[in-house]
Order: sequence, then structure tokens, then C-alpha cells
Amino acid sequence: MKTEQRIKIQPKQTFPLTIKRLGINGEGVGYFKKQVVFVPGALPGEEVVVEATKIHPKFAEAKIKKIRRPSPYRVKPICPVYAQCGGCQLQHLQYDQQLKEKRDIVIQALERHTKLPVGQLDIRETIGMEDPWGYRNKSSFQVGEKDGKVLAGLYGLNSHRLIHIDQCAVQHSQTNEATAIVRQILEELQIPIYHEKTRKGIIRTIVTRVGVQTGELQVVLITSQKELPKKELLIAEIQKRLPNVKSIVQNINGEKTSLIFGEETLKLAGEEYIQEKLGDLQFELSARTFFQLNPVQTVKLYNEVKKAAQLTGKEKVVDAYCGVGTIGLWLADQAAEVRGMDVIPESIEDAKKNAKRHGFTNTKYVPGKAEEVLPKWVKKGWQPDVIVVDPPRTGLDRQLIQTILQVTPAKLIYVSCNPSTLAKDIQDLSSKYEVSYIQPVDMFPQTAHVECCSLLIRKD
Repeated sequence: MKTEQRIKIQPKQTFPLTIKRLGINGEGVGYFKKQVVFVPGALPGEEVVVEATKIHPKFAEAKIKKIRRPSPYRVKPICPVYAQCGGCQLQHLQYDQQLKEKRDIVIQALERHTKLPVGQLDIRETIGMEDPWGYRNKSSFQVGEKDGKVLAGLYGLNSHRLIHIDQCAVQHSQTNEATAIVRQILEELQIPIYHEKTRKGIIRTIVTRVGVQTGELQVVLITSQKELPKKELLIAEIQKRLPNVKSIVQNINGEKTSLIFGEETLKLAGEEYIQEKLGDLQFELSARTFFQLNPVQTVKLYNEVKKAAQLTGKEKVVDAYCGVGTIGLWLADQAAEVRGMDVIPESIEDAKKNAKRHGFTNTKYVPGKAEEVLPKWVKKGWQPDVIVVDPPRTGLDRQLIQTILQVTPAKLIYVSCNPSTLAKDIQDLSSKYEVSYIQPVDMFPQTAHVECCSLLIRKD
């Protein structure tokens, strides 16, 4: 009896494909002879002709050659470098449909990584934006040089080719303006631009951040060394051409790394931080501080956390991965006590300042890893009722999951920026917790990213 041989897709092979869904990175997903094919730029329901570009053991990647039947939700991207940049993945999809597909991405992740009855879970409609453009309050543009011209932008999709970006459609207009002006000043003053291959030159990255509610602007120059030629002239020109700049900072990163920030930060002019408001709270943001990139949606997200917590004033709350204390302070007026921890010491200092400024005396912030700090508190008899986690894309540390399962607070509120790691962590927590509901929030319109606020209740 012959075993059925699966016909392998060949490189550069052209074939028709019907797109079934969107993948986690915003690419179209179809099946050809039972093999999964990922096609950037293709949309669910479309019939396309594609050419295979990369063959992997379990899937293939392909590019669109022709769209035979376009999706009714396909629109023209407004960004001229959209196809090359790769920063946005969904500008070609109508916005209300983006919200539906993002909910579907969450469902797919749960189906793939959990044993839960996903069809019975309460997965809510994605909360979107009224105006899904110009929302990013911070930009980090790599700097390069070509024919004596200074370029600033992002590396192209799957490449190390710098795509120059004049006006980014999802960046706040003030960050766009600030980056363009700083780039121009660097060009005029002929300050050496860092070259990755030779590792010569000085300016690596221009980081700009705006307080959307306050209008305050911060410019951070990432340099390969401490010495900055024509420093005084550079500062004077930035201040002259950007009158609302409140903070000019230099960060030194001489390492061969894809990480933007180095360990050493120096104030060049103005303050070390800028102010930003979220609702009734005001925050100080220093150069390396993590802060949500979309303040409009952040208010909606944090209100979802508050709704999930349903605090009565008696609860002890842990704000793990607390950053500058934003989520914990959002809850502090309704909690008996809030304790937070974070691995970045500057963030903890900012969190303490932010709590003090708002008159909160029921907060405590310490530097360190949640999985190391929390057991020490529990050992001393401090038992949390609610734990809020907002981890990086890699999800919860394994040790922290074990700690949560041992401490077993009544409620766990999981704020996630990656549906795959959220689903895996929910599965690991499912022995003691059940999912009450999951609320997707669109923090990054035009991209495939989706944030979720999930309420997990302890099984009694």
C-alpha cells in the first residue's frame, strides 16, 4: 500500500491561492495542497496568484503576483513607502474590518495554544479609535547617510536597508516635525553619522517623544560615543527651531546591537523628562522610561483594567511590570494598597515620584523581578487580592506563573500585547484560573498588533 506523498511547494513556483484568514503578523494565510502559505499584503477572502519566496519545513512564504478577486475591504494605503517600510501591516485593510480581524487573531491564538473551549469564551469586540492615524507619541528613527544627505527612517521589511520616512502616517505630527528638523540640523552641521558596517561615526538614532496632552517635546540623540562634536551649536539650533522642546538628552550606545538605548544617559539641555497626562493623572517621562505609545487608547485600556478589577477599597493589588506606575496609579484611589515592581530602576524612581505627586500614600514601588519580589512579600504575610500583569511580548516569566499559582490571588488581570504568549500563559494558569472574558483593544491601528485585557478568576 502506497503512502500518500505530500507534493512540496518549490521556490519561485507560481500557484493560485484563496486566503482564509490573517496571520498573527498581518499576512494572508492560505493552503496549497494542504501546505500553509503566508502571503504579506493578501486579505481574507481574496483569490490571488502567488509566487513562493521561501520554503520552510512546515510552511511556505509567498508574494502576490496578481489579485484575481480583491476583498471588498481592500483600500489604498495612504503612506508612499508602506510596501517597503513594514512598520504598518494593515493600511490596505478598511479600519472597521481591521478591528474584526484582530479579534479573530486572538481567537486563533487561543485555539492554537490552549485546550479551552474557545467557542464558549467571552471574547469581546475590539475597542477601536475614532481617528486611527497620527496616534504614536514616540518615534525611534535610525539615521543613515547617502550622497551627503542625512536619512532618517526604519529598516525595510526583512532587510537592513534604511527606508527614509519624511512623514509617518501613524506618528504624531510633532514627532514627525521634530525628527525632520533634527535630521536637517545634523546634515547642516555635518555631524558624523554612524555607519553600522564600519562602526565609524557618531549619531545612530533620533528618538522623539511628545506629551500629547501637554505638548511638551523630548529629543534623544543616541550616539556611539560620549564626545559629541559641535554640541553647543547643535543644542542651540534644536532649541531655536523647536521652541516647545523641553528636554534634549544624549544616550550612549557603543555596542554592536539592535537595541536602541545604551546604559548611559546625559541631559544636554532643559529637563531630564517631559510631562504627560492620562485622565486625571500626570506622569514624568524620562528618556528610557516605557510609556504606552497611544495615549488615547491607553485611557480606554486602563479603564478596562479598572472595570475588570472592580475594587471596593479593601484590596491589596500587585502591579507587576509596573513601568512608571501607570496601571497601579490608575487603580490606587480604589485600592487599600498597590505594590509594583519593574527591572528598570529609572522607571521605579519615576513611579515613586508619580505616586508622591498625586498624593498617594498607599503605594510601594521596588526595583526587581516580580517572580523574585512577590514571594518575599508573601513570606512576610502580605497576600495580594488582585495581581495585574502587563508583560513584554515574550509573556510571563515561567517562574512568575509558578508564583501566581502558589499565591493564587482571587483575580488576575492580564494586559497583553501578544495574543500567542497570552494564550500559552492562560493555558499554564488554567489549572487554577478560568477566563471570565477577554477584551481586545486596538492600541496600534494599521498594524497587526492587538492588545488584550483579560480577567482570570480563581477557581474555588
